[in-house]
Amino acid sequence: MIADDPAAAGPAQFEKAPTDQFGYADAATGTAGVAGPADPSGTADAAGDAFGPRAALAAVRREVAKAVVGQDSVVSGLLIALICEGHVLLEGVPGVAKTLLIRSLAQTLSLEGKRLQFTPDLMPGDVTGSLIYDARTARFEFRAGPVFTNLLLADEINRTPPKTQAALLEAMEERQVSVEGDPRPLPAPFLVAATQNPVEYEGTYPLPEAQLDRFLLKLTVPLPERADEIAILDRHAAGFDPRDLAAAGIRRVAGPGDLVQARAEARKIHLTGEVTGYIVDICRATRISPSLRLGASPRGATALQATSRAWAWLSGRDYVTPDDVKALAGPTLRHRIQLRPEVELDGATPDGVLQGLLTAVPVPR
Repeated sequence: MIADDPAAAGPAQFEKAPTDQFGYADAATGTAGVAGPADPSGTADAAGDAFGPRAALAAVRREVAKAVVGQDSVVSGLLIALICEGHVLLEGVPGVAKTLLIRSLAQTLSLEGKRLQFTPDLMPGDVTGSLIYDARTARFEFRAGPVFTNLLLADEINRTPPKTQAALLEAMEERQVSVEGDPRPLPAPFLVAATQNPVEYEGTYPLPEAQLDRFLLKLTVPLPERADEIAILDRHAAGFDPRDLAAAGIRRVAGPGDLVQARAEARKIHLTGEVTGYIVDICRATRISPSLRLGASPRGATALQATSRAWAWLSGRDYVTPDDVKALAGPTLRHRIQLRPEVELDGATPDGVLQGLLTAVPVPR
């Protein structure tokens, strides 16, 4: 049993809530937080392999940074999702380089990337593909939709009706599309990065809880710091063209084979019984918190276990620490919990409540 929920006291409890992706205030700059996991963008490799998949994914971060400034933690989250074979919900205002981020990541990983703008009149067939009658052959032929790619940016997914949302989410879960009863597998790897505009909700169709739970991570894409924004303007003044990644010097430094090896190595990362119990205690704490009307499900616990393993592997270790769990608790669980209305009116946030629970749940030693 945990102590009284620290988040129930009101908005004053959230003044020091973390603002980064992985639970530490400076993770957005790509550095490790206090007592947090090491920065996986470094070149050190616990196995001493300078040419293995960990080094290749570290090179991916450096290459993406040539085009996208100040979003290192978001890149880390996307790499974690690729290692865990999950999908990501991105939340940020327009103009923070979400599309450029996906295109740059696809380029460096030698993958295909596409963007699909979701609109109220978008039909399921516009996403998955449909049968088209070919008058020359007098036969129906399948024309693949934009979902047949490796990295799909589903822009403003909450602007399309639930029927079209469900078509995409089914493809995400099953990794295949069925047309007229004929299953068609999607390319591997396959990651959907769906975006939501946190400012404008008029004319939108919010994703239900059951569909939100299908996303492995929810990452916030923040506005850049002042120094980063100056760097962005300097690059554009020097002729940077976001439509020409080759001119920006972005190279292909990894491939699907590196991701396959990364998954195999991440599955070998050791979890002690104490750390596993810590993951369970955090998720159970969300279910009994007086601030929440919906807590994390067992799927959330397995997701937190997988993302903690991937983060530990990226950090160059063969074991998971409680700090790894703390670092990934926010991105993995923030979209799986729901605040009570009265707590939300008091100014509480999911991240603030999670931070309070992480403070209250005993940490294994």
